[in-house]
Amino acid sequence: MKNQNKKSPVAFILSYTKKYWLKIFLALIFMLLSSVLNVLPPYMFKTVVDDVLISKNFLMLNLICVALVLIFGLKAVTTYFQRYFMNEAGQSVVMDIRIDLYDHMQRMSLKKIYASRIGELMSRITGDAALLQNIVTGTFIDLMFNFVTFAGMFLFILYINWRLTCLIILVLPFVAMLLSYASKKLRKAGHSVQEHLADITATAQEAFSAIRVVRSFATEDEELERFKKANHENYQALLQAVSVQGIFAGVIEVFLIFALAIVFWFGAQNVIDKILTPGELISFIGYIAFMVQPIRSIMNAMETLQRGIASAERISDIMDSPVENSLANAGTISQKISGNIRFEHVYFNYEDNQEVLKDINLEIKAGEKIAIVGSTGSGKSTIADLIPRFYEPVSGKIFIDGHNIQDFNLKELRQQIGIVPQECILMKGSIAFNIAYGLHDVDKNKIIEAAEIADIREFIESLPDGYNSEVGERGVTLSGGQRQRIAIARAVIRDPRILILDEATSSLDTVVEHQVQKAINQAMRGRTSLMIAHRLSTIREADRILVLQDGNFVQSGTHEELLKAGGLYADLWKMQTNEKQAGIRE
Repeated sequence: MKNQNKKSPVAFILSYTKKYWLKIFLALIFMLLSSVLNVLPPYMFKTVVDDVLISKNFLMLNLICVALVLIFGLKAVTTYFQRYFMNEAGQSVVMDIRIDLYDHMQRMSLKKIYASRIGELMSRITGDAALLQNIVTGTFIDLMFNFVTFAGMFLFILYINWRLTCLIILVLPFVAMLLSYASKKLRKAGHSVQEHLADITATAQEAFSAIRVVRSFATEDEELERFKKANHENYQALLQAVSVQGIFAGVIEVFLIFALAIVFWFGAQNVIDKILTPGELISFIGYIAFMVQPIRSIMNAMETLQRGIASAERISDIMDSPVENSLANAGTISQKISGNIRFEHVYFNYEDNQEVLKDINLEIKAGEKIAIVGSTGSGKSTIADLIPRFYEPVSGKIFIDGHNIQDFNLKELRQQIGIVPQECILMKGSIAFNIAYGLHDVDKNKIIEAAEIADIREFIESLPDGYNSEVGERGVTLSGGQRQRIAIARAVIRDPRILILDEATSSLDTVVEHQVQKAINQAMRGRTSLMIAHRLSTIREADRILVLQDGNFVQSGTHEELLKAGGLYADLWKMQTNEKQAGIRE
């Protein structure tokens, strides 16, 4: 079902223009003046022919020459101010849209983000916003300018001779119908162009984001073919748009020339019959000829405008997509938490009819170290994601310190939860920036303390630039273990009451895993800790181990208790132990 409150693309753009109405108003005033000045020269043909060439009035010749210079001088001035004010307002409007779009994208539900290609989302901020910028700052005002010019010229030919103008009017309905039909075709073509342009961005972004995978599997040629295909499809879409625009512009021009031929024939008869003066006929025909240019410009502007409207629709669709439910109904509790967590009859699914969690009931006491194990896809990470409210349960409730997590202020709740993910992504910047990420004016001693807890201080201080050392984009200049320990430092610098470790060592080798595990053990002291683990050797010291299977807990106990009880945990332990021994023998 379509959103009944969804704004049209034009209404969406106009909603951002309210703050800049004065500049837009001034731009429109100067545009009207420029259009009026643009309409005057053809009318002077009448005076040139009747008063100068036929009547030999040299004073009029001088006046016309002076008038032409003044007209085009004033036109240059009004055009400058028109463009200045419209660009100032237009650039501001698009800047506001781009900022709001970026802010909205950051707050969209993770379901929406993960269901989208990141490259396509980025194309909204870059390609679509850039095209919208061209529309607001140039195309729209050009369209208005040419429309007013066309209307002004039409009024002049009506003034010169209404009978001949009626012949033109007979053609205009056909032109209007063609413009309406062309508008629909051009919008469809504009959608296609922008979709294929987004596909180019997404294809390139995916390839460069996974460049190590591409190099590892020597698939450069395959990725090049994907990129070529995306470019070819965009090329075909552009040709289609140009073809549509060219055909309709040509057809409309033929209609106007046909009308011009008819006007010339009847007009010449009127001059012979002395109903019109030669100057009036020349002026009338001049206006008809000059009207072709505004029509052509309107067609060109409409093609760009329809692409811009398509971009506005695409941006509006993103802006209409839901943000995190918690932000729409943010709680007010902002107290310091102690870390008691309770799940009551929690169900969750990503897609309809595909339950991931089924009737989860769990209580974790403050300061307790809990580990959750299970096969891939059993729902381990989903449980961890529900605590900071990355997702909302389909049904059931989650409590922290006896309060429903929906009653907490989301930002302050998340600031008290430290997360160390499996894949540690670092931001481009210094090590100090990454450890203190999100904190402002943080004391350097806190950064050093966090690095000490994460067992990374000695390494950082051995670097030439110490904490000011750059890590490169995504932390590529550091090893996996070093990145993971910086992630631990980043998680503990806020002194979180809850620490979530989502398979934090699964991608590391045994030696590095041991080093990182030491840092993890230090980080967990005094905090409620939830460990999502694949390697069971890393969770032997947990206070309680929960075994998850098919979305529900099937076992609970310490490492020794679960081994004695047998079942899934014992089977997983035996399998991993055998694999480790086999690896040693090899």
